[in-house]
Amino acid sequence: MRRRPGITGLQNVAATLNQLGLVGENMAKVGTDVMKKQRLGMVRSQLEKFACKHKKTSFSTVGFDLPDWFRNPKDGYPCSRLDGNGDDDFVLPAKSDFSEQQGCSATGGGSSPLSILASCPASHEDAEFEADMDEVSRILRSRFASPEAIVITMDCCPVRVSARLVSKVLSRFSNDWVAAFGFFMWAGTQEGYCHCADSYDMMVDILGKFKQFDLMCGLIGQMHEIGGLVSLATMTKVMRRLCGANRWSDAIDAFHKMDRFGVAKDTKAMNVLLDTLCKERSVKRARGAFQALKGTIPPDESSFNTLVHGWCKARMLKEARETMKEMERHGFSPSVTTYTCLIEAYCMEKDFQTVDGILDEMHTKGCTPNIITYTIVMHALGKAGRTQEALDTFDKVKQDGCALDASFYNCLIYILCRAGRLQDANFVVEEMHRTGISPNLTTFNTLISAACDHSLAENALKLLVQMEEQSCNPDIKTYTPLLKLCCRRKWVKTLLFLICHMFRKDITPDFSTYTLLVCWLCRNGRLTQSCLFLEEMVLKGFTPQQATFDLVLEKLKNMHMLSAVRKIQLLRMHTEGTRCRSGVPSYLREDGHDRHCYAVLSNTSEAESSIDGKEVPRAVHIL
Repeated sequence: MRRRPGITGLQNVAATLNQLGLVGENMAKVGTDVMKKQRLGMVRSQLEKFACKHKKTSFSTVGFDLPDWFRNPKDGYPCSRLDGNGDDDFVLPAKSDFSEQQGCSATGGGSSPLSILASCPASHEDAEFEADMDEVSRILRSRFASPEAIVITMDCCPVRVSARLVSKVLSRFSNDWVAAFGFFMWAGTQEGYCHCADSYDMMVDILGKFKQFDLMCGLIGQMHEIGGLVSLATMTKVMRRLCGANRWSDAIDAFHKMDRFGVAKDTKAMNVLLDTLCKERSVKRARGAFQALKGTIPPDESSFNTLVHGWCKARMLKEARETMKEMERHGFSPSVTTYTCLIEAYCMEKDFQTVDGILDEMHTKGCTPNIITYTIVMHALGKAGRTQEALDTFDKVKQDGCALDASFYNCLIYILCRAGRLQDANFVVEEMHRTGISPNLTTFNTLISAACDHSLAENALKLLVQMEEQSCNPDIKTYTPLLKLCCRRKWVKTLLFLICHMFRKDITPDFSTYTLLVCWLCRNGRLTQSCLFLEEMVLKGFTPQQATFDLVLEKLKNMHMLSAVRKIQLLRMHTEGTRCRSGVPSYLREDGHDRHCYAVLSNTSEAESSIDGKEVPRAVHIL
């Protein structure tokens, strides 16, 4: 059985990183000249490969374990010892009960290390699948100039293609259309495999996200030629991506042409178009489309509710009220959904007196508010600092006999955490369990954020472990407060561990997280890592603030790292040029300037700079 490398002993890796930077000397060899010319992979690939380079690192299908400094402390040391100046003082308790405030003693020498990654594959088939995923990911994480280059390289990849593998790869590389599309093209040529409709839809969405509309339309044409693959779900993704690129007319055009692909232009399809336009800040165009279509396509209650929501989102409440009157003229009475849209708009205006009036109007007309209505009101009150009024909403919920759901509990937890009442928030979580409602991602994110805001690092990391135990997948909002806490407390090794853990979960940083990492690493002397994140940030399509570039350049100049300064300046110029053109990451474009810039960034000369007094090897990315 093929085994995939895990990452253990991260302490040793972190120590070596301080000396050498993020080194990727043993870049994966795929066996083609194309692959040899590719630049080093992204930070996540480098971390994994670098860790696997050391003999102390074991190979396991389990994933990676927490390092020694991240396990239980020595005998007699309390688990809550998190206030030391040294990073080695930080440990993660073995227990995941975040509400327990007592200290934990160290486990014995025979205890297994705590791991917050996926457990061993359940079967040989799962292990083979994970090995195939790792192999494909290893190849795709090396930057390619075009999807065609990936197709050539993947010919040497002996993995078994399946719908499950394709879905997982497209999901993992959804933020890199070159990698995703190259793999998609290659997979479609493999014997015994044909893309299903879901795989095509995922690829259409990825291409649309990166504004590769010509390729997207070509793919839809291919789906139509095969027959039966283009659905309303496909056209929904097309319209949403076109609207997201401010190509509203093209989105409306796509609606009118969808019957050519066998998709009916009915009320449901019209509502999708209206919803897409409204959500992309174009309610007036939605109104125009509605006026043009309602003569041939009969509207329903959802059609009017969508328009009401669009007007409310645009804070155009007069138009929302007029749409409600038009709704009644067509024989539809405003429903609880209609009124909830109106209430949400007035909540955003903090006009709670009008909100109370609308609630009274609903009761008068026999339209009882539901749990969603009250959740919106309670959240707005809590956000406005009116904590007691927000908690009083609970009485109204009971009076109307609304069944509580996870969203309501999450809102209540948010309000209590915002008010600093963390013990009460923990009690609400216990109440959720008693009522049979499991905490979800929002629950954990709210609690982790609150724990980090109050510098309760131990509780925050217990919650991360508990998420793993309950198979609740984290997202970027889970890690952001933890990363910020590590930056505030200057826990470098913990920060690197969390970044590694985040990447292994296929979670890509957003703009604010990239900025946080670039700036903090730069200010704390980790210039190599800082530049790595800065380049990846640009390659992912984000445009760093000028202050971010200024900070990095200033630190590099102070260290007399002139070669790195020139390369970051080139990256900055490249970013400004990208902003003026399409906003798509530069290496995705096919003009000569971008390829030249890509080559310069990848080409590093002999080490001429230093970090912490040590020479940086040639293989270090950028520096």
